[in-house]
Amino acid sequence: MTGAGRAKIETMTLSDDRFAYETLWGPRFVEGGAEFRLWAPSAPSIELAIGDEAGKPSDFLAMEKDEAGWWRLTTDRIAPGGAYGFRLESGLIVPDPASRQQFGNVHSLSVLVDPAAYRWEAPEWNGRPWAETVFYELHTGTFTPAGTFEGICEKLDHLKATGITAIELLPVAQFGGRRGWGYDGVLLYCPHEAYGGAEGLKRLVDEAHKRGLMVFLDVVYNHFGPDGNYLGAYASEFFHEDIHTPWGPAIAYDEAPVRRFMIDNALFWLEEYRIDGLRLDAIDSIKDTTDTPLVKELAAAVRERFPARHVHLTTEDDRNITWHIERGEAGKPLLVSGEWNDDVHHTVHVLATHEQEGYYEDYLKASVSQLARALATGFVFQGDYSAHRDKKVGTSSEHLPPTAFVNFIQNHDQIGNRAFGERLTDLASRRMVECAQAILLLSPQIPLMFMGEEWGETHPFCFFTDFDGELGEAVSNGRRAEFAKFAAFRDEHSRDLIPDPNSLTTFAASSLDWSVLKRPNHRRRLAQVRRLLAIRQDVIVPLLNDIPPGCGSYHVADGSLAFSVAWTLKDGQVLHLFANLDDEPWPLPSSLTSTDLTGGHLVHAYPAEADKALAEGSLPGTSVVFRLAHQSLIAGAVA
Repeated sequence: MTGAGRAKIETMTLSDDRFAYETLWGPRFVEGGAEFRLWAPSAPSIELAIGDEAGKPSDFLAMEKDEAGWWRLTTDRIAPGGAYGFRLESGLIVPDPASRQQFGNVHSLSVLVDPAAYRWEAPEWNGRPWAETVFYELHTGTFTPAGTFEGICEKLDHLKATGITAIELLPVAQFGGRRGWGYDGVLLYCPHEAYGGAEGLKRLVDEAHKRGLMVFLDVVYNHFGPDGNYLGAYASEFFHEDIHTPWGPAIAYDEAPVRRFMIDNALFWLEEYRIDGLRLDAIDSIKDTTDTPLVKELAAAVRERFPARHVHLTTEDDRNITWHIERGEAGKPLLVSGEWNDDVHHTVHVLATHEQEGYYEDYLKASVSQLARALATGFVFQGDYSAHRDKKVGTSSEHLPPTAFVNFIQNHDQIGNRAFGERLTDLASRRMVECAQAILLLSPQIPLMFMGEEWGETHPFCFFTDFDGELGEAVSNGRRAEFAKFAAFRDEHSRDLIPDPNSLTTFAASSLDWSVLKRPNHRRRLAQVRRLLAIRQDVIVPLLNDIPPGCGSYHVADGSLAFSVAWTLKDGQVLHLFANLDDEPWPLPSSLTSTDLTGGHLVHAYPAEADKALAEGSLPGTSVVFRLAHQSLIAGAVA
């Protein structure tokens, strides 16, 4: 980066309980008032719009442009809480793209915010080590009846008691309308006012930290949403019209101010909001034409900025690459802490449901070989041919520790991108789901659960938006057209049954039903998850540092959905997984020694009698056993 892009990254430290981060974009307080800034190199003129008490433009002041394309003006006519925006030569008045708060929706004026006004009650919080992470992914608007950050605060004690250590919020940056997943954000520095705005998010983070919970935020740096994105109207340089993405022109990351907009955004959430980590959405869709990938520079900036805090990054990327999750000394992440591993989800889903349409066609319903490989060595596709993509995918991942991967059997994408938003609980047998859940929560990878999974929620989580007019109609029609390639929806009338994403009923149907916790079967599932997570923290987590390279190995039964995995973890401790996802018992092979089967101690068995059967040389149908032994004990048995 050159010029303005290398402006010094600063943190404004005002007191021990207040935090602010000075960004390149957006206003900043200076002597004489506040300096307002907007990068618009090709704009012939820009005026600062001053809003009245009703948030309506009441006056305009001319701004001056420098050689780098920045328009600036310092004035004392806008106090904190006052409204402002920018008027273009065409007369169009737009909000600040780095707005910290809006007077209303994404089309209204922005609000000048004192970023350090909030007084933190847990300013000493320093985070938690990566190995302790148990993710709970949630959508703010549907997690509670209130649909707000305050509503989440009221459920934090439930999450802590369950054994969750990190809540991960779907994107909260302000988007068009009041309902949506958040991946259509256009004001990336502005927590959505429908959820409680900046004050509400800071209080949520504070309350979580007081309970020892981390807060992660999902952020989107591969595109902007379609409603309220005015950047192209005054800064066409922000996009590459000749590079296309599924959402329109690619973001021009070769422009220093554009690159800084996103890197500052990441640092802003981590510093000013005390967020503990970020999930970088679909980094494979970031069309970066520079020699240094945005993710590499962003992650390096995070590592440099927070050397003493436990701050973590995760990524979503269907290329199965590893350069960003490589480890350094003592297995410490060099850039990104963990990669979302879709391969694990897909193998489990196909085994549990036998669905093989779309991207599921790459996965086997009659063999557990792919699941065993992913659990032992990382990805399924490590340079292997993918029929769905008609090319080789991925690179070797077996040298990485299990903690380089975030595993899940459900998440917002894999549920919500189904036509009716069904959860795995509704698609597979109870025994299969409970086996998969035990494998997820006790394997050494970092586990993630989707909201409600802990009690076996059956309410759907659908795709929903809040667009109207032509855009709303296009989204509704496009959603149904997406499923025309699936056998169940080739008939137009069947596609008419797919919920309309813009309907309020689709959003309402996606909300969690907390009342089911009064029912015995849901209470039983919750108790089981709590037991598993307690075991994880007591037994598994202490072994997740200093893991040797190539720690995993596996064995797959012939003609059966049964397998075993062994991970050599810290200090030579070996964690064994024995799983039989078939209906029939698995006669264990002679290659598994008696020490493999009975050495060390039992970690968990489902059902409870499975461990006794294991000792006798057979694993019952649909069962899972975890055992822990020391490497020296195993070596002695082999000798």
